[in-house]
Amino acid sequence: MSTEYTVPEEVKTAGFDICADELGSIVEGRDVKKLKIHGGVEGITNKLNTSVDDGISTSEHLLNPRKEIYGVNKFTESPARGFWVFVWEALQDTTLMILAVCALVSLVVGIVMEGWPKGAQDGIGIVASILLVVFVTATSDYRQSLQFKDLDKEKKKITVQVTRNGCRQKLSIYDLLPGDIVHLNIGDQVPADGLFVSGFSVLINESSLTGESEPVNVSELNPFLLSGTKVQDGSCKMLVTTVGMRTQWGKLMATLSEGGDDETPLQVKLNGVATIIGKIGLFFAVVTFSVLVQGLFSRKLQEGSQWTWSGDDAMEIVEFFAIAVTIVVVAVPEGLPLAVTLSLAFAMKKMMNDKALVRHLAACETMGSATTICSDKTGTLTTNHMTVVKAYICGKIKEVNSSKVSSDFSSDIHDSSLAILLESIFNNTGGEVVKNKDEKIEILGSPTETALLEFGLSLGGDFLKERQRSKLVKVEPFNSIKKRMGVVLQLPDGGFRAHCKGASEIVLAACDKVVDSSGEVVPLNEDSINQMNNIIETFAGEALRTLCLAYMDIHDEFFVGSPIPTRGYTCIGIVGIKDPVRPGVRESVAICRSAGIVVRMVTGDNINTAKAIARECGILTDGIAIEGPEFREKTEEELLDIIPKIQVCTCHLIDFCWFSCLRPWAKQVGLKMVRFSLGHNILLPGLIYFSGFFNPSVQVHFGISSTKPLLKIVCQKLIFWVANGCQ
Repeated sequence: MSTEYTVPEEVKTAGFDICADELGSIVEGRDVKKLKIHGGVEGITNKLNTSVDDGISTSEHLLNPRKEIYGVNKFTESPARGFWVFVWEALQDTTLMILAVCALVSLVVGIVMEGWPKGAQDGIGIVASILLVVFVTATSDYRQSLQFKDLDKEKKKITVQVTRNGCRQKLSIYDLLPGDIVHLNIGDQVPADGLFVSGFSVLINESSLTGESEPVNVSELNPFLLSGTKVQDGSCKMLVTTVGMRTQWGKLMATLSEGGDDETPLQVKLNGVATIIGKIGLFFAVVTFSVLVQGLFSRKLQEGSQWTWSGDDAMEIVEFFAIAVTIVVVAVPEGLPLAVTLSLAFAMKKMMNDKALVRHLAACETMGSATTICSDKTGTLTTNHMTVVKAYICGKIKEVNSSKVSSDFSSDIHDSSLAILLESIFNNTGGEVVKNKDEKIEILGSPTETALLEFGLSLGGDFLKERQRSKLVKVEPFNSIKKRMGVVLQLPDGGFRAHCKGASEIVLAACDKVVDSSGEVVPLNEDSINQMNNIIETFAGEALRTLCLAYMDIHDEFFVGSPIPTRGYTCIGIVGIKDPVRPGVRESVAICRSAGIVVRMVTGDNINTAKAIARECGILTDGIAIEGPEFREKTEEELLDIIPKIQVCTCHLIDFCWFSCLRPWAKQVGLKMVRFSLGHNILLPGLIYFSGFFNPSVQVHFGISSTKPLLKIVCQKLIFWVANGCQ
């Protein structure tokens, strides 16, 4: 490979030293040699006229040349479908095709037998019925497609954390430009192609691009990040190099075409009925025609005129054929498609009044066929706005529900205990406390991290001062396997201190000491362990998510390559985080039950917390609450026995990248059992956004911001179909 690279003149004029195609070839080909030729990540940063600390400038006269040279982070969209495309799609219905053939034959025979216009009346009536069905369906779908355009604009308002002008801020992924510094955390989707700048324990799931499920480790040695992939573990800063259609994701999207949709349960039934009726009608039509023609031949034989045929004989055969056609036309119910279409259009209108947009008419029927709802907890049944409401610190349980929390804690907690608590909260976190453009404090991070940081600020802590007081040496981000997060700090006096937080039962098991009411570190005896386990269960029974915070002083030298200790910690305390149930959920669940719909909760939370929330929602009554590991150990026969009784299912092995509930194996088995073995139609509100593309066992998927309207709509539609005899 030649080491010579000539910078295009227009790129030089714009103030850059590398073109878009060269950047794309480096990341796309994972070309380490070419990256070294350009001076590594630092060299690319300089050639893009940016800074890993401050990012790019936001001045318009500097952003415009960057956009002209490198493009914007937007993908080419397929042109909007016109009205006549929807008309053509509506004409593909099997029943309508059969009716169209019947109409054509009826027109020809009728005109031949009775002349125009009397002979064409039946055929024209069938054609009018077909056109009415087609245009009602096409008009409804076309109007909804226009509304979905506006909805898609809202859906595309995805933001990432970016450093520009030295300020960390939220920015739309479509406004990203090469040279931007993007902050990625676990669960984030990589918004553009780029290079790793710095970070900890970064694992990238590239299955959306490569199909390989094994995560890829990204570091200084392998710094390539591709758009469309997911951060499975760790956190990092990324330098954006390629955007839009030049990225790997953009090129992949350009090669894909939209796949066909599966038929809904009602479509399957209607097509089956139409096919059966058509075959039966055709059979009797053929039999009738054959009998009549045979009668004509018999009469001619008796008369001895079988070799002489007149025009009257030909007209008689045409009459026989007309009778056969009449049997077929009468057999196929031309009013059925119209009745179904008008019913679906009415259902769509009612759903629009409930603030629910439907892209296709058939979706109303599919949702109305739902017999089982498997709902997530966080963000679906609950508000997904978490706050710390209780804390067990220094041997005391404290309520955290007023503005007096700071003074209360200051008076009841020893200064040294408060200091170590704030050090743990502000350093052992994946969130950030920043000032926005209006100089107001803004907390960035997951709901759990935000709740802890809010708690720390309410105690009088200063995020920046705490972060500057010590140096962050190593970070092990939270993931679903370890169920904890750890950091190692280098203290001002030169020593090292490890902080750990995570699932209470896991972190507490790693502790052998605890901070007492006087701020002293004392051994953790059996009575103390039992007491704290009881507190964890009490918090969980109150529908609180519990986290345990712990620390450990490392007296020996600590190296970056060394693992963070897993034992010997000192317990600082336990916090209980509340995620309130959405208003109206309990009433909506009751309506579903009265309509015959089974509502189940599928979550990755603690079993006691899940049970408490499920009881509060009215989901857990006399059924079974089961944990994921226990569920996966069941045999097929056992599953068939217990699945109808399961009302709550939890799993501690949460895969944050692809599923928010169960691992693929357990989830797939459960859904297939419910659908195929037990004959249920499944609806997933708020669950696993990507599962719609990977899970054929689910009929309907919903991403929602309000649970009550959805559950109400499901019930209303099911009742509607039962009342009208369509289910």
